[in-house]
Amino acid sequence: MTRGPSDSGPQGAAALRGSMDATTAPHRIPPQMPQYGEANHIFELMQAMWLAKHLSTNLLSVESLIAKEYSPLAADARMHYQKFKMVPDMLLIRLMQERLKEEDCVRRGWILDGIPETREQALTIQTLGISPRHVIVLSAPDTVLIERNLGKRIDPQTGEIYHTTFDWPPESEIQNRLMVPAGIFEGETARKLLEYHRNIVRILPSYPKILKVISADQPCVDVFYQALTYVQTSHRSNAPFTPRVLLCGPVGSGKSLQAALLAQKYGLINVCCGQLLKEAVADKSKYSDLIQPFFEKEIAVPDNIIMKVLKQRLDQQDCVERGWVLHGFPRDLDQAHLMDNLGYKPNRVFFLNVPFDSVIERLSLRRTDPITGERYHLMYKPPPTIEVQARLLQNPKDSEEQIKLKMDLFYRNSAELEQFYGDAITLNGDQDPYTVFEYIESGIINRLPKKVP
Repeated sequence: MTRGPSDSGPQGAAALRGSMDATTAPHRIPPQMPQYGEANHIFELMQAMWLAKHLSTNLLSVESLIAKEYSPLAADARMHYQKFKMVPDMLLIRLMQERLKEEDCVRRGWILDGIPETREQALTIQTLGISPRHVIVLSAPDTVLIERNLGKRIDPQTGEIYHTTFDWPPESEIQNRLMVPAGIFEGETARKLLEYHRNIVRILPSYPKILKVISADQPCVDVFYQALTYVQTSHRSNAPFTPRVLLCGPVGSGKSLQAALLAQKYGLINVCCGQLLKEAVADKSKYSDLIQPFFEKEIAVPDNIIMKVLKQRLDQQDCVERGWVLHGFPRDLDQAHLMDNLGYKPNRVFFLNVPFDSVIERLSLRRTDPITGERYHLMYKPPPTIEVQARLLQNPKDSEEQIKLKMDLFYRNSAELEQFYGDAITLNGDQDPYTVFEYIESGIINRLPKKVP
């Protein structure tokens, strides 16, 4: 916690809470690590351990650090403080680093009070790998801070701090011996306020995503509970996350468009199973001779051949590093088990539900110009002239009978697939495609909701 300019307790303060990161340089994480961490909930477990111990943390201030016994650094800091009323930055940070390495801080966590006081201290602390999980700024008007500070009184016998407005002792004997602490007068308080405001605006940008401002001009119990609520929240996990997205849905549900949008915005590799098979044949790959006979007979390619082609693509470095969005496979439970057994486990699965009438409208009205190759839709993108419309052709696969067969096949298998992928998110695909994309995007960037058993 960085105390306010008047050193008057929590008001005007920034609280730092966290643990010490022992790493000093970035490390290359193997591609298997994120998947292992997700499957075994390693990162969530680490967060839960931290939350369990947070109520018994160590409060570290400048005074407590330099008062530490049996430490040459603390002795050196005490000498500087007694002589100059300050401790050099590097000495203070070395002392803090020494303290944070001790077992109780490592095990129970810590709260910093009074550090950092400048941006230079904040940057040095970050460079050493000391990383708070939460930063709280307690803010109050300057007039309130001045009133609090000027009303301070100290009992010279016990060292207890009292206040003329908020905490006046009932005993007349104690009242009579109270004294104004050294350095408490309006000019000095105003100087400290000015110095605080000059420094705090340069410190806060160092903690952009973990910062919360709480008004300290309210009862201290309310301030405490707001701060406690915040430190009990967990930020977005820093666990490495590589999206492996599976889009499921009947023909015409918009899987290809959503995959293209995800690939465009997030750099995921768009993996269309049907397109992979066509490319394997066109490129005369080693699987070409295996796939070609099934294409010629217009029958389904066996699962083991599909999986060989799919495995070859998903094992490529771009898929491992950037993640992928897969559609067109698996179509049934056997294919899902085959993919799972080979280690290809999506961490986000979406089912796009679209009514039969909407799919018929989307697909059965598609047409192609045999001369130009241009594609049209009689409702959404009609041909420009009657002449063009007269020569348009319909793909036999877009006939109403073929569409119905494919939809029946999908929904016959979809219940088992949804049960297999227990964390799957079901969406209404019968709406504007960009609205659907927003739902999918939200499902990817946010944590999966916890399902009640």
